[in-house]
Amino acid sequence: MSASLALTHLVPLAKEVDENKVTPGVLGFIVFAVMALAVWGLMKSMNRHMGKVSFEQDPEGGSEGPGGTDRSASGGRPSPAKG
Repeated sequence: MSASLALTHLVPLAKEVDENKVTPGVLGFIVFAVMALAVWGLMKSMNRHMGKVSFEQDPEGGSEGPGGTDRSASGGRPSPAKG
């Protein structure tokens, strides 16, 4: 009973909507939904890629670089990545 009473109060409000007013409508909702799905997919992909990253550091005292090469010849600094 209260639902029908609330509906009777909302119907006059719906008539007050200006017909010349621009609203986003269905197309705006579809664009927003597609963008939301794209962001969700990107976040899922980022989580997957971040899971593959190794955050372990090399020991402080070691002078060997990746692959067992000695970094002391270049002043202790690693050479730039190639690729």
